[in-house]
Formats: sequence, structure tokens, C-alpha cells
Amino acid sequence: MNVKSTVEIEAAANVLKLLADKTRLTMMKLLQVNECCVCEFVEIFKISQPAISQHLRKLRDGGLVKETRRGQWIHYSINRESEHYELVQSLLDYLPSQKKRLEELEEQGLRISCD
Repeated sequence: MNVKSTVEIEAAANVLKLLADKTRLTMMKLLQVNECCVCEFVEIFKISQPAISQHLRKLRDGGLVKETRRGQWIHYSINRESEHYELVQSLLDYLPSQKKRLEELEEQGLRISCD
């Protein structure tokens, strides 16, 4: 028997549906190594704040990300307590690093805009 926990097919399909969107998948890859807030994602993806918030809401509702409030800002991170964490982590490990996007944000002075 496999030591790793197994995920029901339907649950796995729902997670994969969430991650089938390029923006959400990239968000998750960015969150694999860093917390981010909405304003950082707006700068990275060059799309509206409501669109970013909609993507994050779907990921949060699916249990893949969690929110941490710091003052008026909400920071997002991967939900390591999610029953789907291992599945998501395995998938993200196959994707190229998105560290360059965060470095570019930092170079523009936008990485710390929410603290």
C-alpha cells in the first residue's frame, strides 16, 4: 500500500479544475515560496484587482490558499493543512520557478507596498 495519502478522484478533479487556469496555477507557484497580497498579484499579472480577487476567492473556497490579515492588507499563502496539499505540491514541483516575477516586483519597489 502507498504510504502517501490518496485523494478521491472527484476531489482531485475539482483541484485540477481550479489549477487548470493559467493565472491561478501561476499564483499557486508564486505562493509555493512566498506570501503575496492582491496588490502584488495585480502588478505581476497586469489585470484588475477584482479579477485577482476572484481568482483568489476560488482558490480559497477550494481550500488551496489561506488568508492572513495584517492591518488593512490580506496576505495569501498555500494552505499546508489542505487535504490536497500533497497533490498540489507535487504538481507545482513540475513547474518552472516564478521567482523572477517576484524579483522584478522587488526591483520596481512594489514587493513591499503592502507592509
